[in-house]
Amino acid sequence: MDTLLLGPDDVEASADFTAVIDAVEEAFGAYATGDVQMPAKSYIDLPHHNGDFRSMPAYIDRREESGWEAAGIKWVNSHPDNPTAHDLPTVMGTMIYSDPETALPLALLDGTTLTRLRTGAAAAVATRHLAREDATSMGLVGAGIQAHAQLEAISHVRDIEEVVVADKDSDAIQTVVDKYGDAFDVRDGSIAQATACDVVATTTPVRDPIVETAGDGTHINAMGADAEGKHEIADTVLQSASKLVIDDHEQCTHSGEINVPYGRGVLDDDDIYGELGDIVAGEQPGREADDGVTVFDSTGLAIQDVATAHVVYEHAREDDIGTEFPLVGTET
Repeated sequence: MDTLLLGPDDVEASADFTAVIDAVEEAFGAYATGDVQMPAKSYIDLPHHNGDFRSMPAYIDRREESGWEAAGIKWVNSHPDNPTAHDLPTVMGTMIYSDPETALPLALLDGTTLTRLRTGAAAAVATRHLAREDATSMGLVGAGIQAHAQLEAISHVRDIEEVVVADKDSDAIQTVVDKYGDAFDVRDGSIAQATACDVVATTTPVRDPIVETAGDGTHINAMGADAEGKHEIADTVLQSASKLVIDDHEQCTHSGEINVPYGRGVLDDDDIYGELGDIVAGEQPGREADDGVTVFDSTGLAIQDVATAHVVYEHAREDDIGTEFPLVGTET
């Protein structure tokens, strides 16, 4: 059997967002119940190139619950000099999606598009469990490409009508307005106006907090912090949250939104309500009637990539998308 090559357009065409969100939700639940294997993300630092490589492997076993299992590894980088020095993206990813039974590489996928989709899906899962049911407004703090994925994904789980976009780049804001203006009432606004909305997504790389307030009952998806020292949301907002939910304790305390205040002792484990997987699995309640502000700290887990790759691969096979090529020899 040949391997399926799925480039950016192929991944996009094969990614039904509803199916991706549901699969990522299953993955979080499986993580809580011990039905995944996910070794720690490993790093290869390249200081002479001002960059690094990261490997993210995982296996998900949903055979008894949903009839599927999936395995894969994402190889991803971060090279900040790429755009100006080499006309390449800062972050690029490649996903190898394998058959757990035989280890055959079923697909080689564009991991950059996959990451954008699975990150949006994780926020949608958190929103499904932590935002008010009647949420209709969404604030975007940061208007880059991940903000687009946040809006697209979250609009699948809440009936979003109004969108407020805050960004120092007016062109990026206009891009959001032009792209989504027919589907939503989109306007630019201040960070305070954006964070007053029912659901908020923060997708900036800042190291000094820019979110100082939140609306009464707002749910915040903190998506921007992905490295030690990054910090978007003021400590006072995190401290006062009714529920501060994380995706993984080790990753979040090291490189998530809480890494700076946790490292300084401003936050500790008593301030963390729990992991999203525990809520998905029913081990802890999600949003409750008396909750005020809720926060989800997302660092991104390999199980999200594998679950998304599973959906993309199955759809691509069914719809004859992608290019087959003989990656594995026939000799034994």
